[in-house]
Amino acid sequence: MIDISLQNFEADLIHASVEQPILLDIWAPWCGPCKSLGPVLEKLEIAYAGRFKLAKLNSDAEPDIAGQLSQMFGVRSIPFCVMFKGGQPVDGFVGALPEVEIRQFLDKHVPTPEELAAEEDVEAAEALLAEGETDGAIEKLQEAVAINPGNDNARFDYLRELLLAGRLDEARAAFDPVAGKMLLDARLTACGLWLDACEKAVSARSPDVLAEAIAANRRDFDARFELAQLHFAAQRFTEAMDELLEIVMRDKAWNGELARKTYVAILAVMSKPAAAKAEAAAPKGTLELAGKINTAPADPVVDQYRRKLSMALF
Repeated sequence: MIDISLQNFEADLIHASVEQPILLDIWAPWCGPCKSLGPVLEKLEIAYAGRFKLAKLNSDAEPDIAGQLSQMFGVRSIPFCVMFKGGQPVDGFVGALPEVEIRQFLDKHVPTPEELAAEEDVEAAEALLAEGETDGAIEKLQEAVAINPGNDNARFDYLRELLLAGRLDEARAAFDPVAGKMLLDARLTACGLWLDACEKAVSARSPDVLAEAIAANRRDFDARFELAQLHFAAQRFTEAMDELLEIVMRDKAWNGELARKTYVAILAVMSKPAAAKAEAAAPKGTLELAGKINTAPADPVVDQYRRKLSMALF
């Protein structure tokens, strides 16, 4: 449990809720129901064993924060509890509810024990990757996906590391169960296009033959795209995007915008997993006093190629 004030609101509530759901209990010393609710919430924080963190805010001491949250949810009384996730308030309840109803509320917003275990595996994998232990990281990510198959963040990280390591058979086995979700998740689309490029590279024409075809006809988009896929498969990402950009500049709609889609996919796989996660976690709208969520440092190469694509399209 942590006490929230204007001084630590941004760091210990807004930013911290990106990593872990936080239930903010807004109370006051004179409030009788607050005194009965507090011990129940503290008991549940222990019972849920890290699945959420409890924070408390004295509305008398911090009227600005309490007032903004009350106005946001249209609430005029306390105790008032607000769930923070991903850097923003997402839900709340009013009054000293029975424990069973509070549990029902929590279960809508906090990870299950299995999901929490999967998140711990992902964190362990990130630490291993930072130390250069790729095989160990892949093993942890595989465990995370097995525990929680619906965790697309973990699956994307798992697929990315498998493809970087050239373990195509394992990548195909990990990708096929979610192939139908490609249109719903840009990261899975990126992995699917990367995997396709790797598998087709085996039977592709040589770079020299493709270069000759392009020199003879600069609008031979099939040859240019094939060369881009060879570069993509070999992890020569900027070279691949250079070829794709040539297609986009000459014919944006070629082959159902396949060149643009593949270019965007390469940008996605070039982004570090932590950066992608921070970007996904950034709130769509927060309290004015919350400030901005810090994201991972931008990759200058990725930023440069995003600008190139934007200029080509617009």
